[in-house]
Amino acid sequence: MRTTNTGCKIINIATIAADGAGQISFFEANIDIPFEIKRIYYISRVPKDAKRGGHAHKELKQLLFCPYGSVKMLLDDGKNREEIIMDDPAVGLVIDKPVWREMRWLEKNSVLCVAASDYYTPEDYIRDYDEFIEYKNMEFE
Repeated sequence: MRTTNTGCKIINIATIAADGAGQISFFEANIDIPFEIKRIYYISRVPKDAKRGGHAHKELKQLLFCPYGSVKMLLDDGKNREEIIMDDPAVGLVIDKPVWREMRWLEKNSVLCVAASDYYTPEDYIRDYDEFIEYKNMEFE
C-alpha cells in the first residue's frame, strides 16, 4: 500500500490467475479496505474524454477500481493536487477522507467501480469547489 500526496491510498487488490482461464480479483471489508461496505456501484458507457465527479464527500469512504479500460482521477485535498491513472484491475484507490475528485474517461467503454462505506446520502456531498475549500480550511485549523 502506498499513500498519495492527497492522503489517499493505493492498494493492490488480491488477484489469482487460473491457468488458461483468466484471473479472479477480490477484496474484503475491514481486511483489505478499512471500512464496511454498504453500497457498490459502477459507472459505465461514458464517452472517451468525458468528465464526471466534481465533488467530495464529508464522511463517505470509498474504494475505486477500474476493471476495464482507463480512467484518470484528479485528486485534491485542498493543499495538494495529483492525477492517478486507473487502468489496472488489480489496483484500487481508497479515499477515506474529504478529497475533491474529478474523473476523465481516457478510453471509451471504461468501467469505474466503487465500494462505499455508506448508503447514498445527498447531504454528504460537497458539490461546489469553493465550499470544499472552506470545509477543508475549517478542518486544517
